Amino acid sequence: MHSTDIAHAPTPEPATGDRRRWFALAIVMTAAFMDLVDVTIVNIAVPSIQRDEGATFSQIQWITAGYALAFAAGLVTGGRLGDIHGRKRVFLVGIGGFTVASALCGLAVNPEMLVASRILQGAMAALMVPQVLSIVHATFPAHERGKVFGLFGAIVGLGAVSGPLLGALLTEGNLFGLEWRPIFLINLPVGVAALFLGSRFITESKAPRALKLDLPGVALVTLALLMLLYPLTRGRELGWPVWGYVSMAGALVVFAALVAYERAKGARDGSPLIELSLFRVKSFAAGIAVQTVFGVGLGVFFLVWTLYMQIGLGWSALRAGLTGVPFSVAVSVAAGMSVQQLVPRFGRKVLQAGALVMAAGVLIYLAEADHYGLGITSWQMALPLVVMGAGMGLIVAPLTDAVLSEVPREHAGSASGLINTVQQMGHALGLGLVSVVFFGVIDERLAPAEVGPAFVDGFTHALGWVAAVLGAIFLLMFALPKRPAQHVEGAAGAAGAEEAPVTGEKKPELVP
Repeated sequence: MHSTDIAHAPTPEPATGDRRRWFALAIVMTAAFMDLVDVTIVNIAVPSIQRDEGATFSQIQWITAGYALAFAAGLVTGGRLGDIHGRKRVFLVGIGGFTVASALCGLAVNPEMLVASRILQGAMAALMVPQVLSIVHATFPAHERGKVFGLFGAIVGLGAVSGPLLGALLTEGNLFGLEWRPIFLINLPVGVAALFLGSRFITESKAPRALKLDLPGVALVTLALLMLLYPLTRGRELGWPVWGYVSMAGALVVFAALVAYERAKGARDGSPLIELSLFRVKSFAAGIAVQTVFGVGLGVFFLVWTLYMQIGLGWSALRAGLTGVPFSVAVSVAAGMSVQQLVPRFGRKVLQAGALVMAAGVLIYLAEADHYGLGITSWQMALPLVVMGAGMGLIVAPLTDAVLSEVPREHAGSASGLINTVQQMGHALGLGLVSVVFFGVIDERLAPAEVGPAFVDGFTHALGWVAAVLGAIFLLMFALPKRPAQHVEGAAGAAGAEEAPVTGEKKPELVP
């Protein structure tokens, strides 16, 4: 997620005698946990926000997509700011800003303010999260990092499982009559404590030879994504105006301009936002495509799934959160098995089997949702969710290793940052596509009795798209190496921890 310069110059080995490093670890892990939980909490609270604030469905999409877009656009720059100005300093700015943005989200007086606050929150997370693993690398000696990465993976997995449940409990609890607002306000005491303790216990560090910022590159990426996403999310409400199609076509022109600019910047000073030479590595180019498309599929599924259960079926947030537990457990178990036992024996076939298994789970879910309609129960959903979770676990844990395995070591940091960035961009694009694949088949004005059946139809339609996306991922995986080489230090353990979240949301990159 960040392009630290560890590959470019040797760093002095951290001392082992300083006990403060364990306090520093607890602080940065708390920040990463807070960030991850915040994302998964929002997913489960979306219907409550829509009901209480009268938000339109496009605003609901932007509450989630705005965060992902700001986070993706700022990831590499956030990492480089830490390299240049000091990781502790940028981490503290990020966590302070994240806490303020959380307060603004919790105090939002209308949907527009909430969307703007979520975008700010994503931008602050982009400053905070890339520093986490840089601080770990600078604070712990090599022989301790394996244990630390394992602990980090467990924390990330715990955040993924507990986020929806915590969100459901806070939303259902309606603390002090605040409805959904405590899901954001809970960050305030945690953020203030992390800010105070972090300033005392985290040791400052910088990259030996930091790369320069590429703000024009960030601006071009953000502009292209906005030109693509805004018409997608608003198009249905506005009757698909001509300017929307012009904007989406123009996004391709901006992407082309980005490539030309990055090529020129790389030749000029060697510090582009995107290292284009990486795309000459076939496995990396294919892996980036897989990450992007996978992000799209997950972005579509998780938002639609939440709306289907809570608005379509009329379930409470708590019931919806508990229904997702089998999925979370299956992802965690399969992820552990894939990295430790399956990939070393079967290589790429494990990832491809994961895509097919996950697609099978999606199709089982589609058949059940269609067959049982509004009468479906949580127990009937358990089978397809376990199958989907198992498939996802087989993919997410070893995927980063497979993508990085043929990347030159000196570009490992840049490649890791790009992987996380494109997955977030894919996720934002998937959230934008919800207006097409889900709301596009639901009538604008529904009588109360028509809402449930319409949402069931929309859900099954969206699941068909997700299954098609997984089929495309299966085919793209043929370009990955048959057996990933383990020459990126710490990649195997890192990948498992990195990809643990079951929400498809952001995952701290653990390649030192």
